[in-house]
Amino acid sequence: MRICTKCIQPDTRPGIFFTDDGICGACMWEEEKEEIDWASREKELQDIAECAKKTTNSNYDCVIGVSGGKDSTKQALTARDQLGLRCLLVNGEPEGITEIGRYNIENLKKLGFDVISLRPNPKVMRLLVKHDFYKHLNPVKITEFSLYASTYIMADKFDIPLIIQGENPGLSLGASLTGVGTDSNAMKADELQTLSSGWKEYVEVEGVEEKDLYFFHYDRKKLEEKGCKAIWLNYFLKEWSNHNNAIFSKEHGLRWRPENFDRESIGTFLPYFQLDGDLTQVNQLLKYIKFGFGQCMDHVCYDMRENRLSRKDAIELVLELDGHCSEFYIKNFCDYIDIDIDTFWNTVEKFRGEMWNKENEEWKNSVSEELKKQLD
Repeated sequence: MRICTKCIQPDTRPGIFFTDDGICGACMWEEEKEEIDWASREKELQDIAECAKKTTNSNYDCVIGVSGGKDSTKQALTARDQLGLRCLLVNGEPEGITEIGRYNIENLKKLGFDVISLRPNPKVMRLLVKHDFYKHLNPVKITEFSLYASTYIMADKFDIPLIIQGENPGLSLGASLTGVGTDSNAMKADELQTLSSGWKEYVEVEGVEEKDLYFFHYDRKKLEEKGCKAIWLNYFLKEWSNHNNAIFSKEHGLRWRPENFDRESIGTFLPYFQLDGDLTQVNQLLKYIKFGFGQCMDHVCYDMRENRLSRKDAIELVLELDGHCSEFYIKNFCDYIDIDIDTFWNTVEKFRGEMWNKENEEWKNSVSEELKKQLD
């Protein structure tokens, strides 16, 4: 078991790497940010924007996939107000969208953008989510296919020369071994950890045909031949971070969770993550079962890298909150895919990771056990 010596990210994250000094890839990126010539990158970004304006054959210069959350609000306003781009926003409505989620996407519209909202056939979506739960223990996997693909599809349909994505996980999570790399090229989004298995497995799902899957994949080669460019915005912006984006977006109308929100019900302490759909809360629990960490681990590591949390406080938060998920979310998920609670937990147990050991009828997680030692 390896725990990063700067943050507390474990080696159980898929695609993670560590230096010989025990520093994870995400912390290395944070250190490298201090050495980057950001003025040069800003000029590169401006040049990309100017090229898009000159070469577009569309009413739009760029297309951006949005949820209405902190990152997509930052993307949209940066593209329009700083880069001078004419933006088309594409919103993939999640299954079980929350009240806050609806408010935030409406807020983004009110900021003055053209927005296309897409929702793949809900009957098909339910079948695919159920398939991903049983096969991958990842019920949001298929939603990520549609979230990414829809933006690229719209770029093709409207002949838009530039696609602006937000955060490259190869940089922000240190998961660059997943194939997406650590550069600015977001045309390779289909090589992300979740997406790299490909969309064609879904053709085998009973009740699903290939023509039902139009919004779940894109033709990278066709877009490249058309000269379309796709970029990760965080590669170019020094100020890009979860915290900074949240503050920026709140100043532009983004609604967070209320101050007194139930932290244990969602397994984290930050009020500005996973706002648009409840399915993600269950998925974070499932991630915890598979890999030994959930979203609280992700969030404390972000804050540690930006010096907002001490190692001691971060460990205590993870031990208190990581992996928690309200029965309310679990029941809603079971109702959605039409299974009972026992079937849910029996399926979950089939995917429990090797970092778990049972002692006296109680499951213990080696990630948590290692963190406890670091508190002593």
